[in-house]
Amino acid sequence: MATTADYYQRLEVDRSAGQQDIQRAYRKLARRFHPDVNDDPGAEERFKEINEAYEVLSDPKKRVRYDKYGQQWRHIPEDYDGPAPGAEPFDRDERRAYANMGTAGAQSFAGIDFEDLLGGLFGGTAGFAPGAGASMPGADIEAEIELTVEDAYAGGRRRLTLQTPSGPRNYEVSVPAGVTAGQRIRLAGQGVAGIGDGPRGDLYLLVRLAPHPHYRVDGRDITVELPVAAWEAALGARVPVQTPAGPVRVQVPAGSPSGRRLRLRGRGLPNPKGAPGDLYAEVRITVPAQPSAAERELWQRLAQESAFDPRSARN
Repeated sequence: MATTADYYQRLEVDRSAGQQDIQRAYRKLARRFHPDVNDDPGAEERFKEINEAYEVLSDPKKRVRYDKYGQQWRHIPEDYDGPAPGAEPFDRDERRAYANMGTAGAQSFAGIDFEDLLGGLFGGTAGFAPGAGASMPGADIEAEIELTVEDAYAGGRRRLTLQTPSGPRNYEVSVPAGVTAGQRIRLAGQGVAGIGDGPRGDLYLLVRLAPHPHYRVDGRDITVELPVAAWEAALGARVPVQTPAGPVRVQVPAGSPSGRRLRLRGRGLPNPKGAPGDLYAEVRITVPAQPSAAERELWQRLAQESAFDPRSARN
């Protein structure tokens, strides 16, 4: 599956595209390449690249810096307003070496192997060679971190180990409750060392949500399938539904068809700065794969007594 480093090309929009055009393009591509609906071997990687591009182009300040400096923009101090340097501090393959971060289950992060890319980062880079006694803040760096939906919901302290040629470095990462895909967690002073007396840059952990067997996440909203028996859908029932915070019970209205979405207000991802997301339980009517003799008899009686025609009924 072909990919490109240019964020506009990733979202298939012109460089003059407005924010609404960028948002529409992102939603279209995200639905197309989401790993839950696309089993192509390259879909997950394409989905990550789409999210990366949207995370930048949907932010006006980041977009201005990207338009000016291109792929170098993350590695240039924010207070620098000069011309774009003649070479990128990191090339595409090197940035990917910093992006292979992940979790080992819902409660802990796996150890991560990193290339030692910091040595000589600015050596020979046009426009950045300091004179005697000059100083410059260190560049920020970014790595990708993959969380489960449960991790994102609960947040909390997590221990992160980065392996470098000089030995492992441990970090205590505070994951905010309700962190969303594309959000960045800042570890101040953990980036590239400054030049002269310049301070170190920061390390940013770019959040990705791992595909989940039950949940689909859209922003802060979560959708989960709710299997119900045919008689529960027809007569109505109060049934349990799984949420990231644990099971709750929801009322299935009588006459609910498959695909009906039941809204559980505030049961989505938390939001420390506003209203939480919602959880949607999507009704899926199921029937026994191997009905017993008694069940088969009851189904046959229903078929004989009922005048209901699902192909002509308007639900």
